[in-house]
Amino acid sequence: MLRANPKATPPIVRGLRCAACGTSVAIDTPFSWRCPNAIENDRHHVLLIESDVAPLRRAKHANPFIAFRRYLAWDAFAHAHGMSEADRDGLIIELDAQVASVAGTGFVFTPFARADALSDALGFSVSGGVWVKDETHNVAGSQKSRHLFTELLHLVSAERLGLAPWGSTSRPSLAIASCGNAAFAASTLAKAVDWPISVFVPEWADAALVARLHALGANVQHCPRRPADPAGDPCVFRFREAVADGAIPFGVQGPENAWCLDGGRTIGWEMAYVAEHMEPPLIARLFVQSGGGAFAASLAEGFHAGGTRAALHAVQAEGCAPLAHAWEASGKFSTMNQAAAHWSECMTPWPTTPVSFADGILDDETYDWVSVCRAMRASGGFPVVAPEQLVHEAYALAHRTTTIDVSPTGAAGLAGVLAIRDRINDDERVAVVFSGIRRETPKP
Repeated sequence: MLRANPKATPPIVRGLRCAACGTSVAIDTPFSWRCPNAIENDRHHVLLIESDVAPLRRAKHANPFIAFRRYLAWDAFAHAHGMSEADRDGLIIELDAQVASVAGTGFVFTPFARADALSDALGFSVSGGVWVKDETHNVAGSQKSRHLFTELLHLVSAERLGLAPWGSTSRPSLAIASCGNAAFAASTLAKAVDWPISVFVPEWADAALVARLHALGANVQHCPRRPADPAGDPCVFRFREAVADGAIPFGVQGPENAWCLDGGRTIGWEMAYVAEHMEPPLIARLFVQSGGGAFAASLAEGFHAGGTRAALHAVQAEGCAPLAHAWEASGKFSTMNQAAAHWSECMTPWPTTPVSFADGILDDETYDWVSVCRAMRASGGFPVVAPEQLVHEAYALAHRTTTIDVSPTGAAGLAGVLAIRDRINDDERVAVVFSGIRRETPKP
């Protein structure tokens, strides 16, 4: 049961541990983005946060990063270096205000409620239905900013604690590889704190997005595939080259920066708080669109901390679905740690050019596949590959039955519901996340 936290208590995050090789990293280690054994283009390692978030409590505050602060890894990091609770709260409030000055809004709890017309259209009973978590009015219009804010908190707290090797006027550039919402969110946060950022985008990146990134002061670099590139995303390869040259990874891929998995959990905790106060039945399934996988991984970890073991369904479009192969390949291993040790056997880059109406989840690899598959195993879920027709239908249905101005990518989780609707009981309650706002009329 979730309840208000009556008094301050110490952070409970123990540290980070690599799912692939078992290497431990102490929570007080600054800039611990990657497993120490991850080298060059070998990112077949991922640090996961070790903590016991049970029973889940929240402080009475409108900002989720304060309400759930004691469960966040960045908070344990700052606490380990002597930063007081008042200063940790103060840093969140200060940075949130700076973000709001650029984005027009700060971080707040976002709506999570039954979508009645959508539920009726899909034939659910009065006791069942679809609950929608609306992230379209979050900072920068999507959930991506949640992942990035804990990275920013780690960076700025390290600066103020005297742990950063750079001065206040010589910050190294941030770097991100992204084709959509993550790039916009990262550039928004970077602008808020006057931190330079390089954004590596595909050749086909939307022109309107690129214009918005330039307006935020981002250094946008288009990334064609080079003849010498291995299989995979050329944007990621150029991003890694920048990081090797001194840039700070500031993206939403766990193997590149584990701290992105920290803030993403706040969405799941918010959903768990609502779910724990519902009249029965409980939420039975979570449908989450999945590109790189960090969103599905952290949302599931946060939601399951509330005690509701809803089956996780990570949804990808048929034009780019590397997770389905990883799910099948990892099934022959008794544990996900064993599967992670055979990373290249399980997770292979998508063999053809990724394509879908939901163009924001066209990652050549599901980088956080280990955590996503672990959550699906533990909850009795499985991945869903949505036919392209259903990706279009989900977008149209979302706009026909709700007032949420969601993008095709943001509605892709609903395509997963449509794909297996015949396997869902009419009395079941399912949850989806509308995770990105529509910024222009998408091309069919």
